Amino acid sequence: MDNVLIVEDDSDIQTQMKWGLSKDFQVHQATNRIDAMKIFDAVMPMVVTLDLGLPPDEDGSTEGLACLHEILKKAPRTKVIMVTGNEDRDNALKAVQMGAYDFYHKPIDMKELKIIIQRAFHLSQLEGENLQLHMLLNKEAGFVGMLGQCSEMNSIFETIQKVATTDATVMVTGESGTGKELVARAVHEKSGRNSGPFIAINCGAIPEELLESELFGHEKGAFTNAFAQQKGKFEYAEKGTLFLDEIGEMSTRLQAKLLRFLQERTMQRVGGRKDIEIDTRVIAATNIDLEAAMKDGSFREDLYYRISVISINIPPLRDRGADITLLASVFLDKYTAMFNKKIKGFSPEALEALGNYTWPGNVRELENKLQKAVITADGVIIQPEDMGLDKESRANFSNDRLKDRYAGITLKEARKRLEMDLIGGVVERHRGNIKRAAEELGVSRPTLYDLIDKYDLSTKESDT
Repeated sequence: MDNVLIVEDDSDIQTQMKWGLSKDFQVHQATNRIDAMKIFDAVMPMVVTLDLGLPPDEDGSTEGLACLHEILKKAPRTKVIMVTGNEDRDNALKAVQMGAYDFYHKPIDMKELKIIIQRAFHLSQLEGENLQLHMLLNKEAGFVGMLGQCSEMNSIFETIQKVATTDATVMVTGESGTGKELVARAVHEKSGRNSGPFIAINCGAIPEELLESELFGHEKGAFTNAFAQQKGKFEYAEKGTLFLDEIGEMSTRLQAKLLRFLQERTMQRVGGRKDIEIDTRVIAATNIDLEAAMKDGSFREDLYYRISVISINIPPLRDRGADITLLASVFLDKYTAMFNKKIKGFSPEALEALGNYTWPGNVRELENKLQKAVITADGVIIQPEDMGLDKESRANFSNDRLKDRYAGITLKEARKRLEMDLIGGVVERHRGNIKRAAEELGVSRPTLYDLIDKYDLSTKESDT
């Protein structure tokens, strides 16, 4: 059975608590801070109930807070439940600020206290599993910050290992925010080119007339203000890797120039006539359907087959199961250290909210929400509202219309419909104001536009 340490100087309350908890837990008891710490060191319980008003201090509170401080200093993940009188509410809140899991007022109702203790054990178990998984993946994955335990991510890791040893062109696909550049960097770092440069460029963020010069460089006098010869990204990536993000946004004219490079391994600068040989590996990425783009003529079929020798598709975060809480724990550790905050973990409700949310912005959105939560959280346990995941952010199946809408379909289809409902509802609530809707959803405006196009949602952007 799980160990529970009861620190209480009142013999009647001690007897009541031992009698009420002994059937479910291995109960250990102490009446003062010194004895409590001796027992704590011996059995290392994950849950402690601690009387805030331990003697001998006259104000009836300092000794309890001192005991709490010692426990958390030795084992920060311990769940300490402060047992207090109604008059000690201020000190109870101070204890929570110091890191206590919860507090409970006397007189004690054993049913209620038992529920709090069981929840504390459940949360401790989840945190322990996530920590072990985090350590295991950090040790074994080795993919430049990439973490994941689902079968799809393990398959991606295996593919990266295999393709990295070659110079094959790689196409990375997936929704915005899934980590396509991380995959490209992992291929580069695992390859024999890792001592060379990794150059990334977003083809959708640069106008066509500038993108050509950015990629291929230009000769002096090639166009107005071309006062000197300039190398392009292909040349800067010599002996390394060039990552072309959002390649689906590239014009067909530049697609033809890229195709020639992939075929001949030579290029010409803008305004130049000399063929320049370049030893650069190309990895491309997109979040649009290139097969559909080929059908409507916006993407060249011959280029598609050139760049997709190896294809790696990254699953959306909502389909990655336990990876959501794993990544959330990693981001929580990152930002608590960055902002020097004393946050210990997630409440059960927060963990449930993480799993229920559809994550339209994927890993990027998850990190955004965790950063916000760490900055704004008042307590030491992250709650759903700290991450902006309140009841409105999750499915409400009490509505009969929703019951009919989600009945008899697969989980994947249900998540798709839920995402459509969520995005459509937020956009409608903001009367088509994409900027405000994107802020509420925790995604960028381009990502929201992509999702609106993906689901063919009707909207007119408001100016207000």
